[in-house]
Amino acid sequence: MANYDGENARIYIIGAGFAGRAIAREIAQKAVFGKVVAFLDDDPAKMGTRIEDIPILGPIKDVVNILATTPADEAIIAIPSASQTRLRELYYLLKHAGFAHIRIVPGIAQIVEGNAHLIQAHEIDPQDLLGRDPIGIGLKESLAYLRGKRVLITGAGGSIGSELARQLLSAGVARLYLFGHGENSIYQIDKELRILQEEGVGEKTAIVPIIGDIKNRDYMLFILKRVKADAIFHAAAYKHVPMMEANPIAAIENNVFGTQNLVDAALEAGVKRLVLISTDKAVDPICVYGSSKFLSERIVMEANKRADAGQEFMVVRFGNVLGSRGSIVPLFKSQIEKGGPVTVTHPDMRRFFMTIPEACSLVLKTGGVGKGGQLYLLDMGEPIRIRDLAEQMIRFYGYEPDRDIKIVYVGIRPGERLEERLYSEEERLLATEYPRVNRLERINGDFPIEKILPELEPYCRLIPGREDCYRDRRGMRAVLHAFIPTVKVVEHEPKY
Repeated sequence: MANYDGENARIYIIGAGFAGRAIAREIAQKAVFGKVVAFLDDDPAKMGTRIEDIPILGPIKDVVNILATTPADEAIIAIPSASQTRLRELYYLLKHAGFAHIRIVPGIAQIVEGNAHLIQAHEIDPQDLLGRDPIGIGLKESLAYLRGKRVLITGAGGSIGSELARQLLSAGVARLYLFGHGENSIYQIDKELRILQEEGVGEKTAIVPIIGDIKNRDYMLFILKRVKADAIFHAAAYKHVPMMEANPIAAIENNVFGTQNLVDAALEAGVKRLVLISTDKAVDPICVYGSSKFLSERIVMEANKRADAGQEFMVVRFGNVLGSRGSIVPLFKSQIEKGGPVTVTHPDMRRFFMTIPEACSLVLKTGGVGKGGQLYLLDMGEPIRIRDLAEQMIRFYGYEPDRDIKIVYVGIRPGERLEERLYSEEERLLATEYPRVNRLERINGDFPIEKILPELEPYCRLIPGREDCYRDRRGMRAVLHAFIPTVKVVEHEPKY
């Protein structure tokens, strides 16, 4: 296995079900990707039989002995419904057997009617083993409400936006607009989607990249009237808590007034459905980022009161996602690859986590079944201690925590707290008929969004007669604190 040659690789496919068979057929058609020499499966009825002249061997736990008679270089795990416990077992079995290359097909939430594709398989990563057990979302059925529609994603180059775009390839939408202000990230997802289409993933969809900024009010109205989008998934936001504590005006300008620009333009352009992606940091927010998302939620729900019949504007809130850009998973990975140390803020810090594919599948589901003016909360399971996550990642890469790779505590950063909550005491949690989708109902009336926005605007925009407020971060935080008392006032914060 030391002389691995991808073009002539001998491949084991783990799992002889629909996904494994689909992958095997595709590899046979494209001989440049190597040759499948065997399926490995635990089903006694399958073991000893053949599929298209490829033997089915097993059980999987005997992989070391099987390799002695049927050599292989690479393994592809093709069991989309496997639990996280089972995936971890398979990974460590294959790794200890000596496989340097272990790929995995997407989970069941991303597989549409059994159509697994080789291009969707990727080198196994820690986040593949850290999520919850998958549930069958029924993606094709969930996306039926978007068939033949024009769909726009803001922040389409980001972690959430790009995964929404990948899954929307299977929706049969007429046009998929990729909107973002980052040229490189929009270029990358545009290119990736076109390659996926070429390889047979999803349905025929016209992909349209759009470079633009939600902070530009005039442009948002112009572009939404021009593209005539039926649905918008609003994922664009500045997200990094310490960065936004250092740049608080930018957070409000982009996340709050950018959302207001988008929502107002969507109302005027006749957009039928708008879904805001929100975060648990909006719950009793202590930081500027959290308060910006809290206000964004209020903007969207308030806008629904101004909507015409047939327009539905709603919010979907969830916690952290594994592997997003700038999150701890890629940070820990880079630290481990350098030999450590792995930096953790506090030994008791906990966060709610969900994989990006699961979050996006549930967002798309909610977008179809949700009602306008409602706030939905995805079921995040139990919070995970960050130290435990660090230890699991260190072991994934073959090291022992604190022996081979040190874990160092660096302290809680500005704007962070030990634990996040998914909803506040001002909100009541209500179940829905849909798995892992809940609804939140505000208990004590509406938040005065119409009063705070005029107070915040002079800090983000030059308003005649209020020029002294422009970019005054200390003054802006004082406004936030006055309306949202949980927002912390920073001692000795500079004015600019």
